[in-house]
Amino acid sequence: MAAAQADTSHPLPLSDLNLGVIGNCSFNALIDRRACVVWSCMPRPDGDPVFNALLGGISPQDDRARGVYAVDLENFTSSQQQYFTNTPVLVTRLHDAEGQAVDVIDFAPRFNRFGRRHRPVAIIRIIRPVTGRPRIRIRLRPTYNYGGAEPTITRGSNHVRFVGDQLTLRLTTDAPVTYIMHETWFRLERPMYLFLGPDETVTGSVAATCEEFLTATDGYWRDWVRTLAVPVEWQDAVIRAAITLKMCWYEETGGILAAMTTSIPEAANTGRCWDYRYCWLRDAYYVVRALNRLGAVDIMESYLTYLRNLPELTEDRHMQPVYGLGLEQELTETEITSLPGYRGMGPVRVGNQAFEHKQHDVYGQVILSSTQAFFDRRLLRPLTLQDFRALEIIGDRAYRLAEVPDAGLWELRTIANVHTYSSVMCWAGCHRLARIAAHLSLADRALFWNERARELKEKILAKAWSNETGAFAASFGGRELDASLMQMAEVGLIGAEDARFKATLDGVGEKLRRGNHVFRYLGRDDFGVPTTAFNICTFWYIDALKRSGRDDEAREVFVSMLNHRNHLGLLSEDIDPATGELWGNYPQTYSLVGIINGAMRLSRSWRDVV
Repeated sequence: MAAAQADTSHPLPLSDLNLGVIGNCSFNALIDRRACVVWSCMPRPDGDPVFNALLGGISPQDDRARGVYAVDLENFTSSQQQYFTNTPVLVTRLHDAEGQAVDVIDFAPRFNRFGRRHRPVAIIRIIRPVTGRPRIRIRLRPTYNYGGAEPTITRGSNHVRFVGDQLTLRLTTDAPVTYIMHETWFRLERPMYLFLGPDETVTGSVAATCEEFLTATDGYWRDWVRTLAVPVEWQDAVIRAAITLKMCWYEETGGILAAMTTSIPEAANTGRCWDYRYCWLRDAYYVVRALNRLGAVDIMESYLTYLRNLPELTEDRHMQPVYGLGLEQELTETEITSLPGYRGMGPVRVGNQAFEHKQHDVYGQVILSSTQAFFDRRLLRPLTLQDFRALEIIGDRAYRLAEVPDAGLWELRTIANVHTYSSVMCWAGCHRLARIAAHLSLADRALFWNERARELKEKILAKAWSNETGAFAASFGGRELDASLMQMAEVGLIGAEDARFKATLDGVGEKLRRGNHVFRYLGRDDFGVPTTAFNICTFWYIDALKRSGRDDEAREVFVSMLNHRNHLGLLSEDIDPATGELWGNYPQTYSLVGIINGAMRLSRSWRDVV
């Protein structure tokens, strides 16, 4: 176990984003600092949240709370929370007023068994007395239909069943079932084991099974981390980000979640509440790229399988920016009234209107996600000439849409422009197709795509430049700044040493930076003027500073961002620059990508220390 974290003692704390994450690439769960599962969707990460207290509007410790799975310690005073080293196995130590303590170990099983990956939709909890004879109670209150329905509860000698219309959960345990059924306080005098999962019998001893699964899961993750090519500096931060990114990968189909939650507002009482439990092609590109830098190419291979199964493009079918984890195309956005929302701040939304949007950057990002697979000889299925031909269809669409208005990467709902970022990504798709063609010895196709890339580059540099502001603008012919302009250098459209890029970087620092945090933009959008900084924009700014030779400043901002992570090293989508509080859906893949990319770019080389 890692070093203990800072104590927390709050009588009835409202929900916050100081949450631990467990998962196994089939499902995830979020656990607060008092060992309460406050969010978990089953059987899929984009499904019904059977534990939903995060959006319940009251403290999970309140006796009225529903959608919780809590281990309560009588006369609780404080807690510490940490992970087993290099794993997502979470330990919460609870202390009471008499100096007694309890450890709650939570994990989702993941390991190799019978020649395949064993990753059941199951939460295993091991409750161990540490000192004294503390009194605890277990509150297990799943709900169904987004908190709108209660389960039918049945019991056996060593299990409790929670029966719903679509899902039945079974808790198998060696704890007294009567105490669990009635939420009775009792003394913890020995370790107790709780296996909550599918409505299936646990064969053999539940204690032996849980211990076996713990050992195997711990070993699996430690072995995976050993394969990562981590930087010299900030290794713990990178490893925690990588593990959490992997837990956002839905292994069954290869889709990658943007975040594990829905409707955590970007800022208090703004209505900026969105469902991020789907696969955005843009976000997935950044995840794949970051993990590739660490050598974790297995997730790229899986994601490329997901991409190959998306609906084929036709003249009347565009590429959606977002799909369901099971390739679902319609993600109709609705508001749920059965949950009041994070701290009572609704609305709670399920689905995302973005599936209807036209966001042209995604064509380039599909090609960017695929490029390494043509060159990397480690892969089980390197991409082929046939794959290149399929990507050319996507590249042709990117070329034709590079100067067509779209909703942009910020998914503006009532505003359409020719967004510079979208055009840059369309250029990047054509540019990478030229590289792939050359690698495949297709000289004529390399020439063809190089010419298209050259044409788009000239147009972007001319039309995105604002003589009025002396910087690139967020849209063609505009004058407003946008932090996504920092990506112009990252994808190679323009050199970081170019005076035009440096002027744009200076403009972003002057107008969008607040302390060590960077906003996406400052102009009014569909929901008003933004009041929180968008974390990935800060990391893009860090990258641009480093590329422009401002190393000390880049390190200063990066370290500041690391200091704003929660107690377990994780980040959400947004930060309030005035208070440092985390807002937005959690954990956010964009933000974790930023941690990895920043550390990889800024760290000293291994040659400097070995």
